[in-house]
Amino acid sequence: MTRRPYKAEFPALSWWLRQPRYIRYMLREMSALFLGIYVLVLIAGLYCLSLGKPVYEQFLTVAEGPVGLTFAVITMFFAVYHTYTWFKVTPKAMPLTLRGQRLPGAVIIAAHWLIFALLSAAVWLLVSS
Repeated sequence: MTRRPYKAEFPALSWWLRQPRYIRYMLREMSALFLGIYVLVLIAGLYCLSLGKPVYEQFLTVAEGPVGLTFAVITMFFAVYHTYTWFKVTPKAMPLTLRGQRLPGAVIIAAHWLIFALLSAAVWLLVSS
């Protein structure tokens, strides 16, 4: 009796394109990658600022160019998507009760979006003034 060695089957690299929920999952994971890269870009900007005005102006030139603006727009899309998915899961991860009754998930999500909008407006006002 001979035994054949076990050969693991690996799924195709496009496994996540089979179902819409897999696509949403991969977009969410990809959003974290883009946000992490954006944080590194901001740290690089702070480093350039520490090296002096000419170096920082070069950084700003690149950041305000077509590549920098395209990356910023893509990152903004992913940041909003990441926020949306986190707020959507919040009622499951953090169920709240008020006077002994559980709050509906829609109320928790709406409260998060309201706070998000208020904080965004406050930051916008601080930056623009």
